[in-house]
Amino acid sequence: MFIQTEATPNPEVLKFLPGREVLAEGSRDFRDMDEAQVSPLAADLFDIEGVTRVFFGADFVTVGKDAHHDWPHLKAPVLAAIMDHFTSGRPLFVESAAEAGGHDDTAYEGETAQVVAEIKDLLDTRIRPAVAQDGGDILFNRFDADTGVVWLHMRGACSGCPSSSATLKAGVENMLKHYVPEVTRVEQTL
Repeated sequence: MFIQTEATPNPEVLKFLPGREVLAEGSRDFRDMDEAQVSPLAADLFDIEGVTRVFFGADFVTVGKDAHHDWPHLKAPVLAAIMDHFTSGRPLFVESAAEAGGHDDTAYEGETAQVVAEIKDLLDTRIRPAVAQDGGDILFNRFDADTGVVWLHMRGACSGCPSSSATLKAGVENMLKHYVPEVTRVEQTL
């Protein structure tokens, strides 16, 4: 098994590509060891000193580290944990904990429902694939029809990335405002 690595715009996050499907649908973000207990792979990665975040995408795993550890020292144990997991045949999740992350499913009505559908469609077809290339994901959180503000949740390598606010404002906000005139601003949820 050969696992490729790719740098991400976030210097504290590295993207690992095991050459196979990681998560069939959606994405999954683990911010600490407690959240990781539903996934043997995520738990193994958090056992490595310096690992602070784990994110599963369709065909990649992104791993975040703290500032006190360097990738040259962390890369080998992370690669070993990922390889061991996929060669062992263990499931990615224990029992039914797979719950893939997706857009918020709050029901909207009337014109607002149409606007939200357009926003989600743009996110899914144009924005999320680009963000996934950098080892992250971006999900719809909510839309305030009175103010035109769209709230989005950045995950994986995008969460905490120094360039995420520029991506959100310059890229995502401009695209949404262009295609969906009801959108006036985009904000990030934490």
